[in-house]
Amino acid sequence: MPELPEVEVTRQGIAPHLEGQRVVSVVVRQPRLRWPVDPQIQQLAGQRIERVWRRAKYLLLESQAGVLILHLGMSGSLRVLNPAPAAGKHDHLDLVLNSGAVLRLNDPRRFGAAIWWQLPLEAQPLLNQLGPEPLTLGFNPDQLADALRGKRSAIKTALMDNKVVVGVGNIYANEALFAAGIRPTAVAGSLGRPRLERLVTEVKRVLAAAIEQGGTTLKDFTQADGKPGYFVQQLHVYGRGGQPCHQCGGELKEIKLGQRATVYCGRCQR
Repeated sequence: MPELPEVEVTRQGIAPHLEGQRVVSVVVRQPRLRWPVDPQIQQLAGQRIERVWRRAKYLLLESQAGVLILHLGMSGSLRVLNPAPAAGKHDHLDLVLNSGAVLRLNDPRRFGAAIWWQLPLEAQPLLNQLGPEPLTLGFNPDQLADALRGKRSAIKTALMDNKVVVGVGNIYANEALFAAGIRPTAVAGSLGRPRLERLVTEVKRVLAAAIEQGGTTLKDFTQADGKPGYFVQQLHVYGRGGQPCHQCGGELKEIKLGQRATVYCGRCQR
């Protein structure tokens, strides 16, 4: 599923085409997404999109009337089309802009979401319990130490907890832990300060590199312009169970943690 870098790359791709534009109409072809699309979403019609930003894996389109919160789910994608071709089977939502362009949500599995929200965002239950953004100063060794204190869960599981830090999904948790030399099964609350400092540094580096490369194309993800992401070429462990470690040549091990595929090097990660 799209992780934080893929969502951020999408934001970067669509924002220049949306910010400052007025929504001419909202076309909802399939209201049954992960949650039913609120008919009040039609209030966005006639509104100017003031800002397009991201919180965790959510994209937020702000207007004076309210905020449209979009989530790509497992296989969703957003495209800015001008001119827009006829809608396909899985094209569930269009925002028609006064520029003539169309923002189109395509989601074959319908696990994505389009949520219309008019109250303060602090009251939005999907957003108000989230931890810090990993690429901000709010995510730092002190914050991480506090968040992990007393936790007996595996560090990889804790790192993927959005209350600890947002947006570090399975791909990038595997990669950051490898880069930091930390075994994913290590007890989260047992990590000392030097290892936490290294982990914070590597989470930031890995995510920033993935964004720079346009994300990671595994199956469904492509950028907002339809081009693939290239970070897949830099993966050291994810999806490489049984293959040689790029650092030591030993065989990478693959296990399940929290029902997610977890790959690590028994020599390089402790």
